[in-house]
Amino acid sequence: MSAPVQMQVSLGPLRLRNPVVAASGTFGYGDEFAPFVDLNRLGGFVVKGLSLQPRQGNPYPRTCETPSGMLNSIGIQNIGIDAFLNDRLPRLKDLKAAVIANLYAESVEDFAALAERAGGAPGLAAVELNLSCPNTPMGGMLFGTDEKLTEQIVREVRRRTGLPLIVKLTPNVTRIERIGEAAARGGADILSVVNTFLGMAIDVETRRPMLATGSGGLSGPAIRPLAVHLVRQVARGAGLPVMGMGGIQCAADAVEFLLAGATAVQVGTANFYNPSATVEIVDGLEDYCRRHRVGDIRRLIGAVEENPPPG
Repeated sequence: MSAPVQMQVSLGPLRLRNPVVAASGTFGYGDEFAPFVDLNRLGGFVVKGLSLQPRQGNPYPRTCETPSGMLNSIGIQNIGIDAFLNDRLPRLKDLKAAVIANLYAESVEDFAALAERAGGAPGLAAVELNLSCPNTPMGGMLFGTDEKLTEQIVREVRRRTGLPLIVKLTPNVTRIERIGEAAARGGADILSVVNTFLGMAIDVETRRPMLATGSGGLSGPAIRPLAVHLVRQVARGAGLPVMGMGGIQCAADAVEFLLAGATAVQVGTANFYNPSATVEIVDGLEDYCRRHRVGDIRRLIGAVEENPPPG
């Protein structure tokens, strides 16, 4: 019998039992998936974006399928940080998987206030700043496309919490590595790469947009090659460990992100049509490592061969 594969990874101060994390906005607050997934088998999960006050989100329709993907314009619908900390987090605090809070705000002050409330909560492993949501009129990409604002927000949040600090980057910029560098200067520990791409779909029969807001965020397999490219850019340029995401459906997809330089991956859209996707990817990664005689999954990180084989 072959020796077990070493699956643990470290992203700065954040240690994960394996590199597979469920992405924010696709996994509820975690406990909703407990009937379908053994949460303790995951490296972690990121809960729905949390704001200071509950949010209703955008009007319907706010999701639609596209070729090899989906568009969404949910608009950060959530129960609010206090309800999560008081009512939902206690159910999760004994899990082996890392519980990560995704934080959304429309001002520097509100981001800082969120971080302060989350900072001392028992059971939270890290916080992820959502500086990249394309589906809100304020905050979101208004912050994440500006180097100075990104650095300012991250610096202020860093002052308010000692938890590992993840910053989620938008792909809707010209030089994503510069935004990552700004987050690093502000005190970020980890970068999540990438959030959704701006997109639009139109019903040609009615001549109306498929989403009530007109445009939304594109996710799913259609964006994977774009996301892999951006992960490689950020992993090389920003100087921080990366959680890669964008269209991951299976273990081979996750390996692609690891080879490009990600230390861990987040699985998003796949959770909507296959609630067991995350644990299947954990199993698939172990199988891949055994087949390729990789005893420690960390050996895959950034291990892409740059030159094509001769001939």
